[in-house]
Amino acid sequence: MAQTNGRTTARDGASIAYSLHKGAGGKRIALIHSLAMDRSFWDRVVPALLPHADVLTIDCRGHGASDKPDMPYTVELFADDLARVMDQVGWTRAAVAGASMGGCVSIAFAAAFPERTDALGLIDTTAGYGAGASAAWEERAMKAKEGGMAALVPFQKTRWFGDAFREANPDVVDAAIKVFLANDVDAYVRTCRMLGACDETAALPGFRMPVRIVVGEEDYATPPAMAQAMAEAIPGARMSIIAGARHFTPLEVPGTIAEMLTALLAEVPAR
Repeated sequence: MAQTNGRTTARDGASIAYSLHKGAGGKRIALIHSLAMDRSFWDRVVPALLPHADVLTIDCRGHGASDKPDMPYTVELFADDLARVMDQVGWTRAAVAGASMGGCVSIAFAAAFPERTDALGLIDTTAGYGAGASAAWEERAMKAKEGGMAALVPFQKTRWFGDAFREANPDVVDAAIKVFLANDVDAYVRTCRMLGACDETAALPGFRMPVRIVVGEEDYATPPAMAQAMAEAIPGARMSIIAGARHFTPLEVPGTIAEMLTALLAEVPAR
């Protein structure tokens, strides 16, 4: 299947990089990566989706090949960036799915653009981190600011992947660490503050699109209780827990995530 890499200009002039993977099946899905990752986060999932849909992946602002402007970041701003990329590739609407930070952005997109959201996939994520979130995220941001991204790696990789997976798949772990270390520290700080301030919980009861929620059983970053809270708030949402998995399920169990997204796409009429 053909892949096109491109860039578009956000409403404030920032350049946003993307990849459009042409598939089959007449459907469309946009995928939003986790904090400090980039669109390569979905490389283990995309091939399984192409028999069913065209797939759009982006580098969120502050990440990957996209611009890293010195300004406050918000999930609403990231959601608007996705809307601009969709405009660029000629998509009026699509299923939208995201992991961790990408899930927060996906929720913000569905809230801002319900008419453009055919379905919503929420992976290892939350609509808001709750009391004390701002201070906790500021602490993580300052660790990166003072010690560089490398100072966070030992903590991050044990949250991302289960012990057995790290031992059996060092190539996957090393690739994620490489992307993490390539981050601009100041952009990382801005994004941490964005997540500390994120609270999209009020939007959840109004969602009317198909919604599927999945979380790793051992996810310490956005644990199953957070997924359950979203499932209870969103009418008709379906939730599943992946036994033994942690926070980066699109890397740890890509086949399971692809199956969930394929099932989500099956609920969307072909256009």
